[in-house]
Amino acid sequence: MNLFDIIKKPVVTEKSQKWELSWIYTVIISKGATKVDVKNAFGQLYWVKVASVNIVKTREKFRNTKTWVALKKRTSVKAMIRLAWKDRISDFIKLKIKD
Repeated sequence: MNLFDIIKKPVVTEKSQKWELSWIYTVIISKGATKVDVKNAFGQLYWVKVASVNIVKTREKFRNTKTWVALKKRTSVKAMIRLAWKDRISDFIKLKIKD
C-alpha cells in the first residue's frame, strides 16, 4: 500500500488537539491497514519515531426524522499514534493528504 492510501487525514477536534500536548496524534486510516502499516507510514511521512499505535473502529450513527431513519455518519477507522518521548510534529494539520 502507498503511504497516502494508509493515512487518509488528521482528526481535528478539541480532544485530539489536547492529546497532541502529550504526544498522541489522531488520524483516519484505511480499513485494511494494520498497526505495523500505520507505524511505518506515519514514521516515513513525518520523520518521527512512533512508540505505539492504537486502532479504533467507529460505528454508524443515525438520525430519526419524521418519515424515515437517516444516516448521519458512516463507519471509519481511527488510529491514535503515540510518539517517542519529546518527539513532536510542527505542522501536523498542514500536510496535504489525498482522500
